[in-house]
This record gives sequence, structure tokens and C-alpha cells, in this order.
Amino acid sequence: EVKLVESGGDSVQAGGSLRLSCTGSGFRVDESDIGWFRQAPGHECKLVQVLNRDDKSYIYDKSVEGRFTISRDNAKNAVYLHMTRLRPEDTGVYYCVRRYLVGADGIECPRFVGDWGQGTQVTVSS
Repeated sequence: EVKLVESGGDSVQAGGSLRLSCTGSGFRVDESDIGWFRQAPGHECKLVQVLNRDDKSYIYDKSVEGRFTISRDNAKNAVYLHMTRLRPEDTGVYYCVRRYLVGADGIECPRFVGDWGQGTQVTVSS
């Protein structure tokens, strides 16, 4: 069974940092394309950043450029989203997704494609 478990979400002050973890089971992260989505109340579910099996990463939410990075630990079968200089607009539930869909940002997360974790809450206060 494919399963993804996110952790690391917390409440922080603006300017702070967090590291979100996505631990996989039933598959290998180094053989998968993994993406992080964010959904905040009243906002669309948005693809933030991805790390593909070819080791290439892409940012889809330009607001995180220069602040967020993504990495992988094959031994732990985990993907991480390193978040720095956090802003209140980074607030939301962050989901990691195996086989993410590009171009499907919307009010509802595109759960009809890929394998999704349960999400981890990030709250950034000003």
C-alpha cells in the first residue's frame, strides 16, 4: 500500500523557519515525482514546489523563490520542504503528493490524481 505521511508543521512567527517532512511507504521516493501543495482557508489549493525522480526540482509558486528548498533522503525514504523567511501568506495545510498534477490549482485540491498524505498545518503569524 502506498502511503505518505507529512510532519513538521507548526505555528511560527514571520521570518521563522520550518522543515516539513514527507515520509513514504510502499514506494521509493527516489523513483517518484513528489510535490508539495498548500491550501489555506478561502484560497486555492496550490502546487508549491516539486522534486522529480531525475533530481530536478521546480518551483510553481513564485512567492517562495529564494525562501523554500526541497530535498530528499533516500535512506529515510523521505522528501523535505525547507521553509525559511516565512510569511503570513505561507499559512496553510501542506500536502505532499506522489505523482502530482501540474496546472490543476483550484478551490479543491486535485486529489483525483496521485497519492496524497493527510497534510500538516503551517501557521505563520505577523
